[in-house]
Amino acid sequence: MQIGAHVKDGDPVGAARERAADAVQFFLADPQSWQAPKPHPQAEELLAGDLAVFIHSPYMINVASLNNRIRIPSRKLVIQHAEGAATVGARGLVVHGGHVRQGEDPEAGVTNWRKLFERQHAEGGFAVPILIENTAGGDFAMARFVDQLDRLWDAVGEFGAGFCLDTCHAFAAGEQLIDVVDRVRAITGRIDLVHLNNSRDEFGSGRDRHANVVGSSAATIDPQLLAEVLRKANAPAVVETPPDGQAADIAFLREAVAG
Repeated sequence: MQIGAHVKDGDPVGAARERAADAVQFFLADPQSWQAPKPHPQAEELLAGDLAVFIHSPYMINVASLNNRIRIPSRKLVIQHAEGAATVGARGLVVHGGHVRQGEDPEAGVTNWRKLFERQHAEGGFAVPILIENTAGGDFAMARFVDQLDRLWDAVGEFGAGFCLDTCHAFAAGEQLIDVVDRVRAITGRIDLVHLNNSRDEFGSGRDRHANVVGSSAATIDPQLLAEVLRKANAPAVVETPPDGQAADIAFLREAVAG
């Protein structure tokens, strides 16, 4: 099982070495922008190396949105970042489930997700798998609760959509972690990546504030429970925790899963 971390964009290879990580996740552009990715300086090294690479899409993306000024550039950016992800040998592009606004029909958001996959399927598919990630909050989100995935996967599952399980997000949404892997797999049939994060907030808070897996006085999830989630998922994992503690998080998880 490959375990690593979300790291800064410029030197993922060096960051992995510093953390003794065998997986990395990073952005290909400013995550708070609508920028297309640029060629990565370590592309050849990443392609030739043994690191499991994942790319996270910009936070601006909201495929579900009913607002044309958000949805249309979101679709374009998913395609562009998937293409960029392929140039560094990524196993997938992580995209948040997104949301609609109050008063709008969530079914329309699901339909927008399907349109993205349908249209790209007609063009030959995405350059790498799209890994839809569960989110922590939002009353009109597409993938906050596990039971919402049933509706979403009915729309996109046939196109090979992948899934990224974030433990902090699930906990913040009020999902019990002890059986979350089984419940997700019963719907999606797969978990391609785990964002193995502790939470700074209480169960069901709806807040997306990550804490280190171990060594954090602010953490609210038992590290052994997080290790059990990863063991059940049996998938590559990255911690998106504060950088100073990532090496310790990875070491703990590697030992706990092996034991």
